[in-house]
Amino acid sequence: MSERRVVTTSGSARTLDDSQIDRFAAGLRGDLLRPGGAAYDAARRVWNGMIDRRPAMIARCAGAADVIASVRFGREHDMLVSVRGGGHNVAGNAVCDGGLMIDLSPMKSVRVNPARLTARADPGVLWGEFDRETQAFGLATTGGMISTTGIAGLTLGGGQGWLASKYGFAIDNLLSADIITADGDLLSASATDNEDLFWALRGAGHNFGVVTSFEYRLHRVGPVLGGMVIHPFARAGELLRFYRDFTAAPPDELTTSAGILTGPDGNLVAAVVVCFTGALQEGERVLAPLRRFGSAIGDTIAPCSYTAMQTLLDGAFPPGRLNYWRSSLTDRISDEAIGALVDFAARMPSPLSVIVINDYHGAYRRVGKTETAYYHRDLQYDVIILTNWTDGTDSERNIGWTRSLYQALQPHMTGGVYVNDLDRDEGVERVKHAYGENYRRLVTLKAKFDPTNFFRMNQNIRG
Repeated sequence: MSERRVVTTSGSARTLDDSQIDRFAAGLRGDLLRPGGAAYDAARRVWNGMIDRRPAMIARCAGAADVIASVRFGREHDMLVSVRGGGHNVAGNAVCDGGLMIDLSPMKSVRVNPARLTARADPGVLWGEFDRETQAFGLATTGGMISTTGIAGLTLGGGQGWLASKYGFAIDNLLSADIITADGDLLSASATDNEDLFWALRGAGHNFGVVTSFEYRLHRVGPVLGGMVIHPFARAGELLRFYRDFTAAPPDELTTSAGILTGPDGNLVAAVVVCFTGALQEGERVLAPLRRFGSAIGDTIAPCSYTAMQTLLDGAFPPGRLNYWRSSLTDRISDEAIGALVDFAARMPSPLSVIVINDYHGAYRRVGKTETAYYHRDLQYDVIILTNWTDGTDSERNIGWTRSLYQALQPHMTGGVYVNDLDRDEGVERVKHAYGENYRRLVTLKAKFDPTNFFRMNQNIRG
């Protein structure tokens, strides 16, 4: 009888008989992939090309029953388990080495209820797919800034997006969720069912199980005023200081992002990207100071569909590139921080990298810091170093540059961080920084719902 070597939750190795694996496979509606073959290699690949891990098996789940069977099989054999939704998270925790990867990407249903202004969606759905269904009815909810991001991972960590200042993060629009716990039980979590679990799912959900269905509140969203203004890199410091003042008291309808990147001609530029969700005429008035500032070399701001806005930045973040991130949340952008960003940008080793400052205010900041697991509602700006490159021999140089810029920024940051921005090697203290005083409650709930830390392939909450 042949055997397969697998990795346990403690990191040790054990063997399973192929007959045991075959019985597990026979009970699935979806496929069980094992090493070898194009389907396995495609399934283990995620957005970040730096992630090159090889699970012992991949359960391509067709529905909640497959998820339950997978969790129970992993639990029975003490296997290391990872969970893949859209596979876009930079840390790559969706893929484990030698364990069981529970792949939710085949689960793609989206069911819109236009009368109730709600939608229920499966965990394999990407935001572009979700938006296509909801926008058929002129509806949307906050969900990312790249359309290829999965709804599951983004939502469970908080859920930034172009509608955040008007309607809050994705978690602020989450009405309920169905979740498979570490025991293999299906629970429903909402404001009235399993309220403590629902609290934890909204910002730390990766730690508590496998969500198999998300129910969202929708909002009426028609054409938006979106696009970007672009300035030469020589004016980057001036533009970022203007951006800081411009975002001091913006209306809820406006969500913005400023950054430094390499333009199509190979030259560094500074840019501000905007999305105004409201009356277009009012948007023109609000954005007029930005469009008048300095001597822009490009201005693409115009009325567009929300789905077009959601895909605006897709080309800058294609799958397969090598990615390494660092980020910090802060309540202010100092002159010293701007100086560091501009100085390091001039020495950026890869022309594919982007430095970004995202601004969130309005509805996002009106939620209490302890009302959901996501804590940092008082911090308006997310400063992200999005380093990406294509040649593996350049990894040390790009990673070193990212870490150096991050360290240069720290005296001017608060220490807070958005958990979905965390990369794979940042440690437990950074996870604690993501949750602030909410971390202690999360530790208690982790002990209640996952006492053995079965779900550990995540930004892990520990006692």
